[in-house]
Amino acid sequence: MSTPLRLAVLLSGSGRTLDNLLGEIAAGRLAARVDAVVSNKSGVRGLTIAGRAGVPTHIVPRRDLSRADWSRQIFAICRRAEADLVVMAGFLQLLEIPDDFTGRVINIHPALLPAFGGKGFHGMHVHRAVVARGCTVSGCTVHLVDNEYDHGHILLQKTVPVLADDTAESLAARVFAAECVALPEAIATFGPELSSPPSSGSAS
Repeated sequence: MSTPLRLAVLLSGSGRTLDNLLGEIAAGRLAARVDAVVSNKSGVRGLTIAGRAGVPTHIVPRRDLSRADWSRQIFAICRRAEADLVVMAGFLQLLEIPDDFTGRVINIHPALLPAFGGKGFHGMHVHRAVVARGCTVSGCTVHLVDNEYDHGHILLQKTVPVLADDTAESLAARVFAAECVALPEAIATFGPELSSPPSSGSAS
């Protein structure tokens, strides 16, 4: 059996993505383990989900810290957890990625980047913008994280149709279903030795 990939998951809210990852791992469909969960907010559901699963949790609020100092605190936790890969799962903050984690931090975004990405484009804001624009296709993107919002190398994309009667809420549900497939699939492209990820994004 291959060595499970060690994950640190960063979140800011409900933890739906974390819950899905834990389910995929428990079902044997993803050779990974979550060894740390870090939140910038206390009292969020994602921390409860992690605690019930026996995953160590950490709260690192930004407060008056500089982005550099705050990022150092977060990645110090990831190092102590010996994380192979850091997964941003609904983590709504910009981090500074240290050299030793370059190419080892990924994010799931609820749109087909580079469209509908950047500061302020998260959650329902994205889906409202997609519907308002009259798009006929949307989806999700898993990408490497760099020091800009939604900017890093695209690893994988999944598409979903935007229906004529869609609301932001109905589109969000369809996109999240695609995210639940896309993120585990992207994580599985990394081995414990973290060889280079795919050289170009794939779409389906």
